Amino acid sequence: MIFRNVRQDTPSNDEIEALGEALAAIRERVRSELGERDARYICRVVAAQRISEVAGRGLLFAGVLPPAWTLGVALLSLSKILENMEIGHNVLHGQYDWMRDPALLGTRYEWDWACPASEWRHSHNFIHHTFTNIVGKDRDIGYGLLRMADEQPWHPARLGNPLYALLQMVTFEWAVAVHDLELDEVLAGRKTLRELWRQSKPMRHKAGRQLLKEFVVFPLLAGPSAPFVFAGNLSANLIRNVWAFLVIFCGHFPDGVEMFVSGDPEQETEGAWFVRQIRSSANVEGGWGFHVLTGHLSHQIEHHLFPDLPACRYAEIAPEVRSLCERYGIPYNSGSFAKQLAGAVRRIFRCALPPRAPAAQSSSAPQRARPHDVAAAPIYRSA
Repeated sequence: MIFRNVRQDTPSNDEIEALGEALAAIRERVRSELGERDARYICRVVAAQRISEVAGRGLLFAGVLPPAWTLGVALLSLSKILENMEIGHNVLHGQYDWMRDPALLGTRYEWDWACPASEWRHSHNFIHHTFTNIVGKDRDIGYGLLRMADEQPWHPARLGNPLYALLQMVTFEWAVAVHDLELDEVLAGRKTLRELWRQSKPMRHKAGRQLLKEFVVFPLLAGPSAPFVFAGNLSANLIRNVWAFLVIFCGHFPDGVEMFVSGDPEQETEGAWFVRQIRSSANVEGGWGFHVLTGHLSHQIEHHLFPDLPACRYAEIAPEVRSLCERYGIPYNSGSFAKQLAGAVRRIFRCALPPRAPAAQSSSAPQRARPHDVAAAPIYRSA
């Protein structure tokens, strides 16, 4: 859907606070509406995930037959994608805590992923969602490996950015698993190997269990079909890794997504925080099935605004959010999967190169820095 006659002027501080009040009202309204429909939805997704896993693993046991192996990989991949994206990620945000179901409590859930849930809640729920796209504070900007912002330091090793991105994509489960360990701090000499070893204990235990389950226990249970099960599990994990990487990068790094520097989020007004979340995100357009497979992170704008609302509600409130952005002159970044992926790839290649010297501006030229840095809010610097 194309919006015309969208405001392009900079909203005032009062308008930003009015926008914040309108978005907060949406959040509270949706919270008041949560009930049987939402519970039924997540229970059905959990059931579909379990059925697809059992069917997929069963078919891999008959993997000597090519059709069975192919279908088994497809179903197991579907199971892993649903578990990580639509169930695990969203449950860990506390989106279904209101149900008081022990199996769906964000503080108790442990997902099918090498990264321990407790470390994810710290690195993602707290660090990323608090410091969203603030360079030097949000460690999800490149996951400690990639240069994804012009404000991040450049050195010759950054020329490998595209190669690093490819490696990160196929091993994404493991990139996430070590994310909270801050390996870049070790390389910089600010953290010792002893500290790293001690901190990595939960991850090492969780990763060991994952590897044992996928590549030892299930292949041994398959007997003569062990090679087919091993290869099928490896393929399903690879497919899940690639899909998760693409979805996340399409929502965080395409053209138009903005980076911030400076400021203290604790001093941000709620309206300024909402504006930063919108400018830090991009949506990916698609049908209902596509949104489910992305964990509804195809509505990344709505997720950054309302991370603890059930993600299945994002599609319903997206038109309201978009209308508010249009009214107050805030860019609402939305496009096809191909468009957003192309933008993310361009950013990966651009950030591999040394930063260009900024062109001189006349005093009458429009400045990109935002005047709404209310109460020391982060200042916009680059897209």
